[in-house]
This record gives sequence, structure tokens and C-alpha cells, in this order.
Amino acid sequence: MRPSMSTTPPSERIVAIVGRPNVGKSALFNRLVRRRLAIVHAEEGVTRDRLMAPAEWLGQRFQVVDTGGLALMDRAKSRNEILQATTAQIQTAIEDSSAVILVVDLKGGLQPMDMEVACLLRKAGRPVIAAANKADLPEWDERTGEFAALGFPVYPVSATHNRGIEALLEAVLPHLPPESGVAEPERLKVAVVGRPNVGKSSYINRLTGRQRVIVSEIPGTTRDTISVPFTVQGPEGTARHYLLVDTAGMRRQGKVHESVEKFSLFRAEACIAEADIVVLMLAAEAGPGAQEKKVAALIRQHHKACVVLVNKWDQARGSGVPAADYEARMRQELFFLEDTPVLFVSALSGYQIRHSFEVIDAVAARLETQLPTGVLNRVVRDAFAKSQPPFSRGKQLKFYYATQTGRKPPRVTLFVNDPALSTPGHQAFLTARLREAFDLAGVPLILRYRSSHDKSKPDR
Repeated sequence: MRPSMSTTPPSERIVAIVGRPNVGKSALFNRLVRRRLAIVHAEEGVTRDRLMAPAEWLGQRFQVVDTGGLALMDRAKSRNEILQATTAQIQTAIEDSSAVILVVDLKGGLQPMDMEVACLLRKAGRPVIAAANKADLPEWDERTGEFAALGFPVYPVSATHNRGIEALLEAVLPHLPPESGVAEPERLKVAVVGRPNVGKSSYINRLTGRQRVIVSEIPGTTRDTISVPFTVQGPEGTARHYLLVDTAGMRRQGKVHESVEKFSLFRAEACIAEADIVVLMLAAEAGPGAQEKKVAALIRQHHKACVVLVNKWDQARGSGVPAADYEARMRQELFFLEDTPVLFVSALSGYQIRHSFEVIDAVAARLETQLPTGVLNRVVRDAFAKSQPPFSRGKQLKFYYATQTGRKPPRVTLFVNDPALSTPGHQAFLTARLREAFDLAGVPLILRYRSSHDKSKPDR
């Protein structure tokens, strides 16, 4: 019996933040979670997907969801698709929440769109607290009177200056259900990266079985990094827990003009550095190119485990190009990734999607590899015997002893006569032999050299 897959909300104690565009929803979200997770920008419609993150206040833990701005559907056709999808995301966030914070702009005053949002919230039947944002000075608090027309309790706040936040939370948190007392499980962080429109969001939606991330043919649809808790239910009540991270499509810097998009790409690169495993997604019909080389270099630079998924393979199979030929070309172009596992999938049809997580799990297990000291030293000695160690100034590199000094990824310290004698070519040869000997496909291996005279403890 195959394991079932499901999204698992981190908690039923969920607070959704909604409102029209540019009232400060993302700023309030960042204030509540105490991290700059959501992109804050003057441009309308920056936030599109649902962003969820944990928050805590006076010992109470809950989840906060940032949403896009609700707006009238009077935009150009090219944008209507995004607006409609954003609205659907907002409605889902409201349905999943225990309470809602309606953010309005104190400086701008009550707007017709605020009343429309309030009407939508009344129909949803969730407890609602209005936050009159941008109340930067105490004397502005009296302006909240006009927002009584919304029909909800109104609290003046300033997300930027941290005014009124405690009073707002005191009003919101009594509407949440009691805490379960169950600790949040440790999750494997899987970042999905690639150029725009390769199918990153479609892949996550296919896995979770929900329209969790907006999918559109319009480049740059995903801007924030979207974290989606995800659980695979195994036999006999076992479960494996993941955090899927959808990232903005990574384009060449020369093609990135918007400040918002530049910030999105910065976030995407940061996600690579923070991930346990990186899924590099390619489009079968396009193949790997210069941008994929850059991403592969970033993955290697940050010493990250990796799996390559070639998406839209159902469309490419009709071209007559065998998968083996495609993979050979890919490995030639993306030589940074060496023996990284490659899987041909289709997020649209579901082809090999379940199997992709079996591959990810195999790579995750290799991250935890414990290298037996005796076998490790034998492999290194054999490698030194088969490859001429480097010479310099009449001295030759000599190997004495090796020990594993870390995991996730595996790190090995080699004690030698003089670390300065080591060369990149010889290091690459040793790394390849060790990766082959211990089956570390998809997992980086970090080699460090220490002098045999250095008595300090090896770095871990």
C-alpha cells in the first residue's frame, strides 16, 4: 500500500490578515511573526499567495497568514487571472482561520472597498477584529471613529512603529481554540527552485492536492517564498514531515527590472542557503541553460543536497528524445551537480510525482550517513595510492588519518603533513572516490585538511 500524502496545517490556531491593497497587511504580518518574511513594497499587488508563519505572544503560540489585497476585478485581462487567483487564496485563508484581522488605512480613511471586504467577512462567519493601521502617533487614534461603520471592534495600530500591537492581540487571541499541547514536528526543508514557468508551483499543488500556490503562465507570478507544511502518512501510523518552499522564478539579472522581483530573487537565493534539500526543476522542452548553471553553482556553493526534476516530460516524450539522452546532456551542462539524482515528471498529469518524494527521502537519508572510520581511512589510503599526491617545493602531500567531523552534509577531516600541499584537482579526485564508496548521490561532501601537528579539536 502506497503512503498517502496530505497537507497538515501547523495548528488550528490560525489568524488570517486581510484587507484591500496597500493598507499594511504584510507589514503587520512581519511585525506579528517578528521576521521580515513578507515583501513590503509600495507597488500594489505584491503579495499574491498565502504566507503562513508561526507567532507567539505571552506564551501563546499561533499561526499568522498574510494574504493579497482584495480588489475590484476591473484590471486588464492579463492581470485578471492573477487577481482572481489571489482572491481565491484569500477566501481559502479565511475559511481555514479561527479569527481574522481586517487591516484598514487610518490615514486614507474608510474606503468603499473596505466595506466590501467587511461584507465578505460577515458572510464567512469568522470573528473579525479591525486594525486601523498607520496610527503612528497617539493623537491619530481618535480617527478610528469612522471605521465603526465596518461593524467590527477597531484598534489603532502602527505596524511600522509597533504601536497598539499588544492591544490588538489581546482582542484577537481569545477567539482562538485552546492549544493542543502537541509539539510541532521537525520538518525536512525542501526548496523548489528554477526559472519562471517551469512548474514549481504546479508541483507543490499536485503534491498537496490543493491550489496552495497560484499557478499562471504570467512570468513572475510567485514573488514571496511560500512555505507549505506537508506530511506523508506511512504504514502503521508513521509519518514523514516536510516544509515545501516555493520560490520566485530565477532569471538572469539582466532581465530583472522590477525592484520587487529583484527582492524576490534575493529571497529565493536565501532559501537555497537555508534548505536541507534543493529540488532544481527544469522544463523538458527547454532543457538546461545558462540560468540553470547559475542555480547549480549556488547549490554547490552552499553545499546543499539536490534532486533534479525534469518537468513537463509528458509533453516532451512526443519529440522522440530518450530520457537517457536528455540526462546525458543535462549532466554535461550542469557539471556542478555530478551524480545528483534525476527524475522525469509531470506536475500536470501527476506522472512520477509520488516517486519524487521517494527520491528526496533517499537523498535525505544520505545526508545522515555515518562513515565507518576504518572503511573511511581505507578508502582514502587507496585513493592516495592510485593518484599521485601533489608535490610542491620538494615536499609531497602525505596522508595520516581521516575522521568524520559532521553530518548534513557529511564532513571529513583529513590529517596530513601540510594542508597547503593539497590541490583542487586532488581534492576533487578524493571527493569522487568517497562519494562512490559511500553512495552519496545527490549529497555534497566537504573535505577539510588539518596538519598532523594541530592538536585542537576538529571543526564539527
